[in-house]
Amino acid sequence: MASNIVHNIAAAVTNQLDATRGIARSHVKLGNGIGSPTFTPTKKPTPALKMQPVIDDHHKNSKQTIHEGKFGKFGGKFVPESLITCLAKLEAEFNLVLNDSKFQEELEVALRDFVGRETPLYHAERLTKYYKDEEGKGPEIYIKREDLNHCGAHKMNNAIAQVMIAKRMGRRRVVAATGAGQHGVATAAACAKHDLECTILMGSEDIKKQSSNVVLIKLLGAQVKSVEGNFKDASSEAIREWVGNLETSYYLTGTVVGPHPCPAMVREFQSVIGKETRKQAMEKWGGLPDVLVACIGSGSNALGLFNEFMKEEDVRLIGVEAAGFGLDSGKHSATLSKGHVGVYHGALSYLLQDEEGQILVPHSVGIGLEYPGVGPELSFLKESGRAEFHTAIDKEAVEAYKRVCRLEGIFPSLEASHAFAYLDKLCPTLTDGCKVVVNCSGRGDKDAAIVFNYGHHQEC
Repeated sequence: MASNIVHNIAAAVTNQLDATRGIARSHVKLGNGIGSPTFTPTKKPTPALKMQPVIDDHHKNSKQTIHEGKFGKFGGKFVPESLITCLAKLEAEFNLVLNDSKFQEELEVALRDFVGRETPLYHAERLTKYYKDEEGKGPEIYIKREDLNHCGAHKMNNAIAQVMIAKRMGRRRVVAATGAGQHGVATAAACAKHDLECTILMGSEDIKKQSSNVVLIKLLGAQVKSVEGNFKDASSEAIREWVGNLETSYYLTGTVVGPHPCPAMVREFQSVIGKETRKQAMEKWGGLPDVLVACIGSGSNALGLFNEFMKEEDVRLIGVEAAGFGLDSGKHSATLSKGHVGVYHGALSYLLQDEEGQILVPHSVGIGLEYPGVGPELSFLKESGRAEFHTAIDKEAVEAYKRVCRLEGIFPSLEASHAFAYLDKLCPTLTDGCKVVVNCSGRGDKDAAIVFNYGHHQEC
């Protein structure tokens, strides 16, 4: 049997032309003069290393600086030499805008007037009643309404900020990959606002399932390029497009995966979710939430909610992955539950891979959760024990979608519905009056047909 191998975001290249032709997921061993140690994955449990703090240096000092991009052993930059300089420039610009008062003021205005923040922390009274026991006791459920953002998802928090950075760096063209289409719509809208060219790459399978978002992206003036496969394939192709035009293009990632500084940037711009939640919780009941629940694909909405509460040890952080047809079916997207450590798209984290290191095809009824990896910070949270991770199968997510619709008049995305589905198992274990916040990361209009027709062509 061939020895285990890992995936890099591009083959080590000898020149820029080779990089543009290279496959964004190539089978090479790492550590070829790129500044990262050689890593060979193993199916055996990885010994725990001394973990670095989850909270980066910018939480300690008045002047914010994010560097290195390491969360314990996870993260890093596993990339070809052709990208090192570009990533260094991006990191430098990112650290500048963190301390640029003019940029921060412009971003604050954009979040308020364009995105529509702050989003409500909504007391779901009927959902709360649904989970009360026979004695009328149970947790109080609140919903963080990220579905009310402009374009219908949390994705806009990050997209508008990164488009502002792209323009500041003099880039005229933005390249992005999208799965369910929410990041694509948000990026296209932000580019339209700032008069930048926009190219969205989307898997052919996802285009068929999320055609309404494809129409919106085109109406916003962006070009949609179809890539054979799904989101992981679109991500690889987007990286190739970026590598071929490093001086003029900007790769706008919507996920907390990839080489540093990409995960740190997305986490930082999504952290407004948790900051608002803390403020709103203090206003509503004068304390912190007891439990935070969010769906997990690559992890951007979860980290956006969790980040503000990392040091609050009394606040439980719960991520819910997509178990698809079941964890033993081979058709799921439960990376933290069933994955193994490896490198993919430029960073060390948990992956869905076979015994030879080949990436497995993920599955979920929530298209936005179909990714074979997860952010390095979430991988660290798993190993450190700071957060707990559970799963919900497709059928449970669909039922949760319907339940939230009928009880609260809210259409949650199928991605967010995985978080709502876990309430079935969570709520009976909680004390009376416990404050639970569920992140409704996106609007579910796009999923209505899938939910309505679910069961006719699918079996669990």
